[in-house]
Amino acid sequence: MTKYKADIVPLNDNKIGTSAHGTATFEEDSDQLTITIEMFDTPANTEHWEHFHGFPDDKPADIATAAEDVNHDGFVDLMETEPVSGTTMVPFDDAPENMDIPHDRYPVSDGNGHFFYTKVVPLKTLQANFESAFGSKELQLDKRVIYIHGVPQSLKLPDTVAGMVADFDAHVTLPIAVGKIERVD
Repeated sequence: MTKYKADIVPLNDNKIGTSAHGTATFEEDSDQLTITIEMFDTPANTEHWEHFHGFPDDKPADIATAAEDVNHDGFVDLMETEPVSGTTMVPFDDAPENMDIPHDRYPVSDGNGHFFYTKVVPLKTLQANFESAFGSKELQLDKRVIYIHGVPQSLKLPDTVAGMVADFDAHVTLPIAVGKIERVD
């Protein structure tokens, strides 16, 4: 078994009013990947998209920081994370192996901003879909970062915050926390 962990730290906390943080673990066994994510202090009663991001060319991804706010609007939006973190790759939703990203089947935080997510994923199915999308079946988790997204629709965002994906606006895609995935065994 191969184990990975990410310590998830706040992003955009100075603008969203919460400091979302938590941990993610990934346990890769011969035919399955067990994903566990626990988050605290996220915006309450809000759906939170969560994914790992990375580069298809084996370049290691880094976490975004306030330095990535290239348009200086005070927010690091999804588009601004791409130069350091790469593209959205695998969702942590009701069926990560399908790699279906834009939808509303992600965890919803409780009234205290807490959520716990765990999913056992058929590794061969995930690897086949990953290879179809990115040219390799190797997930290379230790070269990826995890993002947690989502703020309430009531939060006023400037028009400069980019993030429209399908029918979902920047409130859904705004990153609120990020962590570097590292191998721990």
